[in-house]
Amino acid sequence: MENMYYIGLDVHKKTISYCVKDGSGRIYAEAEIPATRLDLDMWMKTLPQPWTAAMEATIFTAWIYDHLKPHAAAVKVAHPLMLRAIATAKKKNDRIDAHKIADCLRCDFLPECYMASTEIRERRRTLRYRNLLVRQAVQMKNKIAVLLMEAGVSYNKQKLHKVGYFRELLATNQDIDAGLKPLLRLCRETVVRLGKTESALVRSLQRDSLLMERVERLMTIPAVGPITALTWALEVGDVQRFSSIKKAISYCGLCGAENSSANIIKRTPLSKQRNKHLQTILIEAAKMAPRNSPDLAMLYDREKQKGNANRATLAVARKLVAYLVAVDRRQKDFLVVENENRTAA
Repeated sequence: MENMYYIGLDVHKKTISYCVKDGSGRIYAEAEIPATRLDLDMWMKTLPQPWTAAMEATIFTAWIYDHLKPHAAAVKVAHPLMLRAIATAKKKNDRIDAHKIADCLRCDFLPECYMASTEIRERRRTLRYRNLLVRQAVQMKNKIAVLLMEAGVSYNKQKLHKVGYFRELLATNQDIDAGLKPLLRLCRETVVRLGKTESALVRSLQRDSLLMERVERLMTIPAVGPITALTWALEVGDVQRFSSIKKAISYCGLCGAENSSANIIKRTPLSKQRNKHLQTILIEAAKMAPRNSPDLAMLYDREKQKGNANRATLAVARKLVAYLVAVDRRQKDFLVVENENRTAA
């Protein structure tokens, strides 16, 4: 489109470098502005109409994307790993980065990545904060065990974090001196407080009107609980963006990369280009799945005979992805289809 202006943005914490080009590639304007909403509003008043903008996906992208979208013909976000022409250039600075992003947008070569809606991204932030609380609670529990081991205190590993046993341990064990007790009590109080906050966040997401129906539907799948269902719904966003189950499995990081050349196919370990939050949750769910589903237990046993436990767990995780995609796409509860001729593996 000759009358469209294309803007490349190189986004940073404090500044945004921009380059505005017309359809022929001629530079209309380029400069640097502070990364604030007020400065963006003033800058947008100076832009020719109509215009479309593109930027690389960073931690600062979301709020800029939301702020620019109502005023632009289109706003696109580029996948950072796909912009290798910028990363491997001999000469690299913010101005050149903005130029190249504008050119990729103008020539329709921009490796665009999916941007979830603002509502989904806000709830996803809450869920990821819950994951942070869980990690911190585990660190505190490990710290309690470390403090006891440093002091040479014997304890029951299975009961250590039970309220009654922990209280009795502090009151009766003579090896715990006066200087250690306050630290242990502080760690325990932190664990309790983190647990209560984490539970409150999960309940608020489960009761959210935007997610409630979808999460309940996903939880009809065997081995899929509230955390797995919430993680799938918020990390995936619109399931229709996956044209096949293989692409969903790849996005979840449950397959290896391929490096083929001259009819020689090389498979690598699990790819690092994945959604790490989904990958972690699905693998944890796959470890528990054989206990809750006879079909998944059969799949696990069959795959374990071919390789090892890790291979079997990945196979179950891939099957869970297939279930999640099917239920989410059809918007119907999960149903087990009985097969009279099915035999055990």
